[in-house]
Amino acid sequence: MDAHIAVDIGASSGRLVLGRLKDSKLTLEEIHRFDNGFRELDGSLYWDIEHLLEQIVAGLQAAKKAGVDSCTLGIDTWAVDYALVDREGRRLREVYAYRDRRTDSAPAELEKLISREALYEKTGIQQLTFNTIYQLFAHDREERARADQVLLVPDYLYFRLSGRRINEVTNASTTQLLNLQSRDYDAELLSILGMRREQFAALTEPGTPLGGLDPALQQRYDLPLCSLVVAATHDTASAVLGVPAREGSSWAYLSSGTWSLLGVERDQPLNTKETMAANYTNEWGAYGTYRFLKNITGLWLIQEVRRQSGDRYSFAELVQMAEQSEPYRSLIDCNDDRFLNPPDMAEEIRRFCRDTGQKVPESVAQVARCIFDSLALSYGTYLDELETLTGEPVEVLHIVGGGAKNELLCQLTADATGREVCAGPVESTALGNLMVQMIQTGVFSDIHEARRTVAESFEVTRYIPGTLAAGVKERWNRIVKK
Repeated sequence: MDAHIAVDIGASSGRLVLGRLKDSKLTLEEIHRFDNGFRELDGSLYWDIEHLLEQIVAGLQAAKKAGVDSCTLGIDTWAVDYALVDREGRRLREVYAYRDRRTDSAPAELEKLISREALYEKTGIQQLTFNTIYQLFAHDREERARADQVLLVPDYLYFRLSGRRINEVTNASTTQLLNLQSRDYDAELLSILGMRREQFAALTEPGTPLGGLDPALQQRYDLPLCSLVVAATHDTASAVLGVPAREGSSWAYLSSGTWSLLGVERDQPLNTKETMAANYTNEWGAYGTYRFLKNITGLWLIQEVRRQSGDRYSFAELVQMAEQSEPYRSLIDCNDDRFLNPPDMAEEIRRFCRDTGQKVPESVAQVARCIFDSLALSYGTYLDELETLTGEPVEVLHIVGGGAKNELLCQLTADATGREVCAGPVESTALGNLMVQMIQTGVFSDIHEARRTVAESFEVTRYIPGTLAAGVKERWNRIVKK
């Protein structure tokens, strides 16, 4: 089978991407794109999961019309959010979006039952208020008890397409419910939640074949014959697989999208008191790896500024405007909770600058420059911290995802980190999804061959670090209290 389709869904959009190997090079073709986003209903934020399913089917119909009669199919999405289903597979309610504020007090309440230290020792997962453990803790207890299964978003999409119930490991690890030692759901944590192991499906590794589409779907729509393969369903896990890193080199990755995920690929977790204090996470990866990384609020900052200005400017225009603005005039702590989902992102940035005694960015250009400068300095701070925690040097930083197109941010990142930056491919998440399918079907022998092919198939732009202006690092450290 030479046709492979990645269903790649992010917080703001999704698409179906067709991948093929031609003349030893990977080729990509986007065959369908659609919008995504959460909506408010009765004071809560939800995803429109039925819309996502409809769009996957529409994308497969488009593939069939384009001549794809048979293919493999893999799915990746964001992490932590879930659907509760009953014995018949019916959803008990809409799927909460992780930016919903119902979990604000959950970490403090849960800590009365188990300490943060014990939780981290068990799971190695950083504390984020929207982790699944906190979402389930805040969920209506009666409804939670009635659930036959908890399926994370990509697991639920696979279920609706195939009828198979799984919990794929790269996404399941982000629930903060998996025990690093037993490599299964932790019995004590489930007991604290008042839940049973049977409410979670079997842990399933990337590369597992799931068979074909549900016959009812196949009969109702004119779709290709699809062989479903479990991808690394957490989009970050797929993005890291798509990094064109050279085997044996000393590298870190920055998956740059709505979130910035900065980390290294390891074959063992690192869950020490020091890594807990620094809030680093050990998410499970494909092929026996762990993603030791830091979550940093990413391009969400500029996405919200753009959206709340009525999409007056394109992202390219915002970058161009920022390039012409005074550098390092105003800086923010990107990971401050105030930037999680404020009603007005630009005004929240101005408020932060006022609160910290800085010049206030007034124009959209100054706000954009503040965001890009602050993101780059965040990457520099956390990359140094990453080296200290792992005891291993990082020589090259690979930036993949949408941020790899932002030449200003890439150069600022090289300057702030003091390391060579290799930017690209932009399509690393779809590539990682496709690579798992192609390894499963024998196109590639392993991840190393797949990464070599990616490196030979897609352009990578290199950025050499320049000199950071005097005093910038010191001012930055004061602002973020480092």
